[in-house]
Amino acid sequence: MLDPSSSEEESDEGLEEESRDVLAAAGGSQRAPPAPAREGRREAPGRAGGGGGAARPGSPSPSVLSEGRDEPERQLDEEQERRIRLQLYVFVVRCIAYPFNAKQPTDMARRQQKLNKQQLQLLKERFQAFLNGETQIVADEAFCNAVRSYYEVFLKSDRVARMVQSGGCSANDFREVFKKNIEKRVRSLPEIDGLSKETVLSSWIAKYDAIYRGEEDLCKQPNRMALSAVSELILSKEQLYEMFQQILGIKKLEHQLLYNACQLDNADEQAAQIRRELDGRLQLAEKMAKERKFPKFIAKEMENMYIEELRSSVNLLMANLESLPVSKGGPEFKLQKLKRSQNSAFLDIGDENEIQLSKSDVVLSFTLEIVIMEVQGLKSVAPNRIVYCTMEVEGGEKLQTDQAEASRPQWGTQGDFTTTHPRPVVKVKLFTESTGVLALEDKELGRVILYPTSNSSKSAELHRMMVPKSSQDSDLKIKLAVRMDKPPHMKHSGYLYALGQKVWKRWKKRYFVLVQVSQYTFAMCSYREKKSEPQELMQLEGYTVDYTDPHPGLQGGQMFFNAVKEGDTVIFASDDEQDRILWVQAMYRATGQSYKPVPAIQTQKVNPKGGTLHAGAQLHADRFQKHGMDEFISASPCKLDHAFLFRILQRQTLDHRLNDSYSCLGWFSPGQVFVLDEYCARYGVRGCHRHLCYLTELMEHSESGAVVDPTLLHYSFAFCASHVHGSRPDGIGTVSMEEKDRFEEIKERLSFLLENQISHFRYCFPFGRPEGALKATLSLLERVLMKDIATPIPAEEVKKVVRKCLEKAALINYTRLTEYAKIEETMSQASPARKLEDVLHLAELCIEVLQQNEEHHAEAFAWWPDLLAEHAEKFWALFTVDMDTALEAQPQDSWDSFPLFQLLNNFLRNDTLLCNGKFHKHLQEIFVPLVVRYVDLMESSIAQSIHRGFEQETWQPVNNGSATSEDLFWKLDALQMFVFDLHWPEQEFAHHLEQRLKLMASDMIEACVKRTRTAFELKLQKASKTTDLRIPASVCTMLNVLVDAKKQSTKLCALDGGQELGSQWQQYHSKIDDLIDSTVKEIISMLVSKFVAVLEGVLSKLSRYDEGTFFSSILSFTVKAAAKYVDVPKPGMDLADTYIMFVRQNQDILREKVNEEMYIEKLFDQWYSSSMKVICVWLADRLDLQLHIYQLKTLIKIVKKTYRDFRLQGVLEGTLNSKTYDTLHRRLTVEEATASVSEGGLQGITMKDSDEEEEEG
Repeated sequence: MLDPSSSEEESDEGLEEESRDVLAAAGGSQRAPPAPAREGRREAPGRAGGGGGAARPGSPSPSVLSEGRDEPERQLDEEQERRIRLQLYVFVVRCIAYPFNAKQPTDMARRQQKLNKQQLQLLKERFQAFLNGETQIVADEAFCNAVRSYYEVFLKSDRVARMVQSGGCSANDFREVFKKNIEKRVRSLPEIDGLSKETVLSSWIAKYDAIYRGEEDLCKQPNRMALSAVSELILSKEQLYEMFQQILGIKKLEHQLLYNACQLDNADEQAAQIRRELDGRLQLAEKMAKERKFPKFIAKEMENMYIEELRSSVNLLMANLESLPVSKGGPEFKLQKLKRSQNSAFLDIGDENEIQLSKSDVVLSFTLEIVIMEVQGLKSVAPNRIVYCTMEVEGGEKLQTDQAEASRPQWGTQGDFTTTHPRPVVKVKLFTESTGVLALEDKELGRVILYPTSNSSKSAELHRMMVPKSSQDSDLKIKLAVRMDKPPHMKHSGYLYALGQKVWKRWKKRYFVLVQVSQYTFAMCSYREKKSEPQELMQLEGYTVDYTDPHPGLQGGQMFFNAVKEGDTVIFASDDEQDRILWVQAMYRATGQSYKPVPAIQTQKVNPKGGTLHAGAQLHADRFQKHGMDEFISASPCKLDHAFLFRILQRQTLDHRLNDSYSCLGWFSPGQVFVLDEYCARYGVRGCHRHLCYLTELMEHSESGAVVDPTLLHYSFAFCASHVHGSRPDGIGTVSMEEKDRFEEIKERLSFLLENQISHFRYCFPFGRPEGALKATLSLLERVLMKDIATPIPAEEVKKVVRKCLEKAALINYTRLTEYAKIEETMSQASPARKLEDVLHLAELCIEVLQQNEEHHAEAFAWWPDLLAEHAEKFWALFTVDMDTALEAQPQDSWDSFPLFQLLNNFLRNDTLLCNGKFHKHLQEIFVPLVVRYVDLMESSIAQSIHRGFEQETWQPVNNGSATSEDLFWKLDALQMFVFDLHWPEQEFAHHLEQRLKLMASDMIEACVKRTRTAFELKLQKASKTTDLRIPASVCTMLNVLVDAKKQSTKLCALDGGQELGSQWQQYHSKIDDLIDSTVKEIISMLVSKFVAVLEGVLSKLSRYDEGTFFSSILSFTVKAAAKYVDVPKPGMDLADTYIMFVRQNQDILREKVNEEMYIEKLFDQWYSSSMKVICVWLADRLDLQLHIYQLKTLIKIVKKTYRDFRLQGVLEGTLNSKTYDTLHRRLTVEEATASVSEGGLQGITMKDSDEEEEEG
């Protein structure tokens, strides 16, 4: 019930008055209350007429009571609503019972089952259970990640919840979103041998279906689907009756009463009702043309066109009716094709010359069944004689029964015949076989001649047979049944007395048949026996049948009725009242007259189906009158406002459709489309009015949150636009002022609705659902913006409107996003760190929103990709305010905001339309000072750490170098990686940053190398010069620092710049390399010098044994003297062993602790060469002297062991066997030979290679 305080009270009062007028026109005596209440409706403020209001409670509100809407008035309103619904239902069931214009469409898209809130919650629980591992479904990590993303982003989305609540979501929508999501994921996975990505997709979809169904629903699902899928199929009449009982709120009892009263199962009555309706519409058109009372049209000349349109529409309906078979299901009868003019034939019904029936047009075809049961009273033949019967329809073939013995003459044989005689003659004869040799034919025992009609008894009866005069069978009878069918186009038959002016000019009894030649052509025919064509016939078109009083001057017949036409009257009489009533009813249906004949005696009632009278018919009639249904049955459709009634019917049907179990998006089911189409055609509802009402209803539902397919809106709007602008394809050329005004109002309202939907595209079409709806909405908007049907709107105007919508959309989307993130509270109260954290989270949400827009909505806006980019810029501009607020609150020299830049920049730089756009440039402007400041501070910090680190450096090995070098290289690498990860979009500044960091790295590495060399030099100076020298670990660490510096310089100092920077930078970078290489050379040289100094110390000790020195003679004497008493060690062997040990251990230290093999090889090469050179020089100085035996033995051992040790360390043969070594080897070999002669040998020490010496070594 509508609240009077509603803005639509005036509108509803208008509807109430209209509904009163509607039913008053039907002849109702009761007061007419208002139209049905529109539960759950919404209306735009200020709109009047046909809209309906918002949902109202069932009981009056205080405002209702205060305005006097008391209980009696409310009951009166409800009664009026019930009456309108019953009247509508009468028209609807007539459309269902006998459709002749529309069929249930079979090409409509099948709608999917909708999801409700409970199913959505159950679905969330099932997916959560899968993610928690509570199901038996086996899945890999990639599938679990896809399901988790689907669950978090889609299933938990409030936009999806709202769409489910509005009834616009189906299971297929959920499946398609998941499929689209996994397709991108699977395409990005690496290829796997033997496993195609299509196989993976199919497997994932199958697992999704398993999760979706759940284990407990596997059994119940098929049954539920089978029960609920009925409305999407082609419905039977009974199902359609039931559906519209629910739509219009009709009780089962009311339906049964109306069904019987309307004779819905009687096709003849329904066809007659249609003929009466069409005749009434023609008369109404003629009356309108005569009185010149027309609707208000946009042009005066349309008034005459309107009358022609009315006539043409009725003619079309008549042609449709004419094209139907006379009686549905009658396979034998084919419609007679009669020539009649398109217009005047239907209007000038009284013109007898329009249709000329010949006698051959009314030839009927009958089927007879003759069943012979038995013969009684057969006494004239012996019991064992053979008897049989023959049967024939005169003029046709003859059939014979089986043979039987005379003692038991029983057969039960049926013979089937066809004839064109309405009054055939049937002959049945009884024969016995002749036993005589000369007999030519069997003996006839008896015969019977019958004259059946279609009204004759169908049961078996005994008939007395005529026998020959000499026969003893005086009481011979035959039991048989004759069944003569009634053809579908034979509407009634029987004997009548008749007298006419043009036909049947003598009053006498004749056999009459009422024949339907076509839907509009009936003939009253009189037949004689054995004649297929009628003796006389009268075409009933234009006649009016009625009951009359008896005519005293006519003898024969008891109950009279007549058929009257201008210039002709035919009087009929039957023998009883029942037969008269049946004849009048049949002729009343045939004439199509609007006047319904009523017999003088009201107490006698008839069965609606035209059968015999019985007590049940009286009971139905009494119940019918008792419940007040006669008013609705007898209401003349021509006098009712079907535009108003159809608006109610379509509204109630749409409400019912949107509340069923299907996600229909506003589309009617096939059965509903069929009924609405039939109603519009049969009762003359203008197509423009139908679609205007449909648009109004769809827009109301859409405004109240329901999901409506824009394609449906587009179709109805295009229909109305073509009508209003005069280009209707169906030829309707008249346009009323009301239609034009309503269209302009709807056009404005629809434009506002579409712009609002585009502005809320994320919420009206979440995740691109319904599929293609946003694109269709944009297409419809372009159509709505057109000035007329033919002139396309300039593209710039459409673009301007869409731009405006997307600007609103940016504000709407961002506002809802900030509400979701609760960013307003954070910006006003939280700490700087919390502000930054929330803005970072907000940025993630913004990126997610724009990514979803790109994924689900970009295709719809493909016509204007720049507008979507402008929308994104507007969106980011709103975000800029919150971002700037959070960044301004950060303390100076705080670097926590860089993740925000990285997040935003990584998104923006990959979008071709947003890269270096307005927001992107603003972002760079904010962070350029921060980056520069950060690099400056890092440079200063690294320089200070180098200075402090080398001052406190202990040179303990750490990874590839020392603690200071590792820290330096890590910081330089981290800084460069940080700047690289920024992916600075502006190329010039990006190159500047890169160049600066490379230069910084070069300077820092140069400082590191120089400080390391200085430390190395100091460390080496402090080292021992004797064979006790062992290279310290710190020296190796210093060497490793240089090695690492060499490697790091390649990575940290190489500039990936263009050609212009390349040549300039190569010079600078080569200096770093040269510095490191030269430093390494110097360090190797210093190390070799240190090792050579130790060797020189050993050689200086051997110099004491030089020939001719004082010390040499003393040593020789002392050793010889002591050797007599004690075991004196071999002189010189300790010295050689000590030096060999020194060499080997230092080799091992270097090999173990220096990381670069190349530097070790260079060091060993130089060490070996320098050692050989020093020994060679020492020997060259003693070229004229003979070596002391101890000198010789020591040198031989040192040289041989040094050679072998360095060869084992990998020194190449070319270095080992140098000229210096060859000279040295020859000199020592000569000295060895000399000593062997003079001293008697060197006690196993020799320059020759031997296994013993190697083992000893």
